[in-house]
Amino acid sequence: MTSTGHPLTTPDDQPRAHLHEVVGAIEPWDDLERAHLKTATDWIASGAPLHRVRKPDVPAMHLVSYFAVLDDTRGLLLVAHRKAGLWLPAGGHVEPGEDPWAAVVRECREELGIEAVASPITGEHPLFLTVTRTRGQGTHADVSLWYLLHADAGTVISYDQGEFGAIRWLTDGQVLEEPAELLDPHMHRFTRKLQHARTEGHRG
Repeated sequence: MTSTGHPLTTPDDQPRAHLHEVVGAIEPWDDLERAHLKTATDWIASGAPLHRVRKPDVPAMHLVSYFAVLDDTRGLLLVAHRKAGLWLPAGGHVEPGEDPWAAVVRECREELGIEAVASPITGEHPLFLTVTRTRGQGTHADVSLWYLLHADAGTVISYDQGEFGAIRWLTDGQVLEEPAELLDPHMHRFTRKLQHARTEGHRG
């Protein structure tokens, strides 16, 4: 406490409060997302460290920004992530002090070589949140914010081959036809929420 009776603040307070607002604005798609949102909210409020400071698992839970790149005719861009051994959206860890949307902008440029353009469906706000235990060595929990970007598929002419073995464009229907074990474990749920968000956007 200070001499005026007000609690001391730390440099972490402002980004933590902002993240709390970002997570709080996400409407849960189902009971699982509702549970994940509560886990994330409790984690943020606990004062636990939010960002990865040492690869791959320090701290044991940390923040990730995914970005699902959408093309009006080709569909959704998925990448074959070498370490995860799964098809999933591009993305990466949010750096200490970095806004999650700023992480999207940075990672999009680094991994796909394009500028991040927010989808009109959501703007610069995440559509979805997941809390996922990773596989392999150094297992940890990723608290992942899923953002939507808009891009012309023809502009994605390169990608980070150190991170990804390949990239594919799939329609919503094609994603849902893919065996779940080949994808991020929440990919089918995300796709259904995306379909719903598109429908609501068209109605609006």
